[in-house]
Amino acid sequence: MKLPLFLLPILGALAQANPITSQASSWPYAPFTTSGRDIKNSLGQTVNYAGVNWPGAADVMIPEGLQYQSVKTIMSKIKSLGMNVIRLTYAIEMIDDIYGNVDSSLKTAFIQALGQTNGTKVLKQVLAANPSFTEKTTRLQVFDAIAAEAATQNIYIHLDNHVSKGEWCCSHTDGNAWFGDTYFNVANWKRGLAYMASHAASWPAFTSMSLRNELRTTADGTGDNWVSWYANMIPAADGIHKANTSPLIFFSGLSYDTQLATIVNGNDIGNGTHFSKSSHSYANKIIWELHNYQNSATNCNDIKGSLRNQGYNAMEGDSAAVNKAPVLLTEFGFDQNTGSQSVYAQCIEDYLTTLPGGPGGWMQWVVSGSYYIREGGEDKDESWGLLNHDWSNWRNQTAVDYTKSFVKKTLG
Repeated sequence: MKLPLFLLPILGALAQANPITSQASSWPYAPFTTSGRDIKNSLGQTVNYAGVNWPGAADVMIPEGLQYQSVKTIMSKIKSLGMNVIRLTYAIEMIDDIYGNVDSSLKTAFIQALGQTNGTKVLKQVLAANPSFTEKTTRLQVFDAIAAEAATQNIYIHLDNHVSKGEWCCSHTDGNAWFGDTYFNVANWKRGLAYMASHAASWPAFTSMSLRNELRTTADGTGDNWVSWYANMIPAADGIHKANTSPLIFFSGLSYDTQLATIVNGNDIGNGTHFSKSSHSYANKIIWELHNYQNSATNCNDIKGSLRNQGYNAMEGDSAAVNKAPVLLTEFGFDQNTGSQSVYAQCIEDYLTTLPGGPGGWMQWVVSGSYYIREGGEDKDESWGLLNHDWSNWRNQTAVDYTKSFVKKTLG
């Protein structure tokens, strides 16, 4: 039975008060914790993630595709692949608007991003495809609706803070790259993370959240160092755990989230400090996340070696990995028309499904067949999207068969 949205905050409050007893008896058997390289549910069973990214952090700051299909239809497509998680991205700007009492209704959001004519047109399409929404429905209420449908279909929600300013990600020059960059207000970021952690306590499907997507150098070449990473990421994680003790907390690394070995191995970060997972009260909530887009690679051993050196040694029993925790590949992907048979795609599947101790979790980029707007282009097609342009069917059956096989090998 689908829960009315008005009940979700009440259930969330109960879960916060006593998360084990209130949730352990039913799906998702949360809260989750970690034990070595594995995620465990409240029953002590090993949990793995196999899912897909659903973007909601670009200019409109509303999850994509709703002008073409309903929330239920899109979620059902994801579920039909056997997937059990979505990485739902959001922008801190959405929370800033809430704190600033800025109108974040669907009507305002689409018109601001697409202009009066096109914004009104797309809004009408969204309302036709999703009749439970009105033009006064807020952006955050759309996220609530997705979370409610995820609970109905037993799909975990992993919240990902993708950017601060709502726009396409990522580059060195987009103002979202590093702490203190043009749009990356650190205080607002920490506030936004805590806000979403608290708000999502009302979502039964909510099990984990990230700190920040793809940290990187700024336009002037500053940032991307471990000292600054440590000084900012630790307080942010502390804030999440204070706001909500339930979710797993994903730590991303440097260089577009391709480097975590220094932290995993407990090496000197550059000022005599060493990250020690055990020193944190939420040590059993920490997850390492990495991204990989080595699409042009032609040697599988090279791909496996780079993943291992970037932090996956924590999943392989390497004694050098003093901060052992699950490592998840929260982004990887390829052109759906040509990429599923590549050395890269086949190697990623082989590596993650044959790790010592069991498969590793992953979230493919991306479900989107198209975007409301991307880098100024409206209704922009996404050739990497699992779904076709109008989100009605799979873009390429061969590529989807690859993903189905990957899911099955990961989840059993």
